[in-house]
Amino acid sequence: MDLMTKIREEAKQSYKTIVLPEGEEERTLKAAELLIEDKIARIILIGNNDKIKSEAQRLSLSRIQDAEIVDPLTFPKRDAYADIMVEIRKAKGLTKEDALKQLNNPYYLGTLMIKAGDADGMVAGAICSTADTIRPALQYIKTLPGISVVSGAFIMVLNDSNFGEDGLMVFADCAVHPNPTERELAEIAVATARTTRAIAGFEPRIAMLSFSTKGSAKHEMVDKVVNATRIAKEMDPDLQIEGELQADAAIIEAIGQQKAPGSKIAGKANVLIFPTLESGNIAYKLVQRLAKAEAVGPVLQGMAAPINDLSRGCSVMDIVNLVAITANQAAMK
Repeated sequence: MDLMTKIREEAKQSYKTIVLPEGEEERTLKAAELLIEDKIARIILIGNNDKIKSEAQRLSLSRIQDAEIVDPLTFPKRDAYADIMVEIRKAKGLTKEDALKQLNNPYYLGTLMIKAGDADGMVAGAICSTADTIRPALQYIKTLPGISVVSGAFIMVLNDSNFGEDGLMVFADCAVHPNPTERELAEIAVATARTTRAIAGFEPRIAMLSFSTKGSAKHEMVDKVVNATRIAKEMDPDLQIEGELQADAAIIEAIGQQKAPGSKIAGKANVLIFPTLESGNIAYKLVQRLAKAEAVGPVLQGMAAPINDLSRGCSVMDIVNLVAITANQAAMK
């Protein structure tokens, strides 16, 4: 069973409620049809009821009637949601009138459905920017306790089973935070461990990457990784984590034993934490293209509830798969 099939099967077991705020969009509707038919998740579609039903009819989609359709302008819980919003952001000067206006925006409405307990997660981004997806979440869902930063992980499905966990590895942060501090880098490592367990399904062995291995080079960028490793261990003493390690020392056992003798992680890492966004983003794309690896993600992590962002060039199956991933994150919360 391949990784995504496994993820979809696990999502069926928890059968979480996932909101799709781009409910009038064609790919989203086609994905909703598949999700409902395969019983991967309960689906809430946000949009105009007549437009959604008309588009579903045009596309010959018969299962959309089994989704819950929520119109931002007529949703009966608007007033209650607005009260929640004002309570959270009253220090920022948010008024009830402003809150009701925000709820006309499907991304805000979807986020508040999660905050109110009416949905378990949200998937968006087929027609909006990452900022449009994340901004409402940061305002109303906020981050997990002890975590101050949102980051993005990729599950890398490699063609060589000798690497990582039988050919599976997790890379982070490859999508969100350009230059994390020591503390933020530690938080990314801890959040990525949770993602690894929830989505990839194995116990993480984390390498904190640098251009130095165990003091082979001296630089403030090396110090950042060393200190981040220490902080991550303080945050989660049971975490299997080591740093600083060069990439080859992290993933090739012979080199790991030579450069970091006695290490339990060197040469055996299945999770790689990159010191900056540029290094992580470059690395995952190089592995994806040169090694012909499958890159699943980005999976957004660090928020108090699972909200994930699509590429605007996403396919129908990309949406289906990300909904399954989001459901599994919700099940592990």
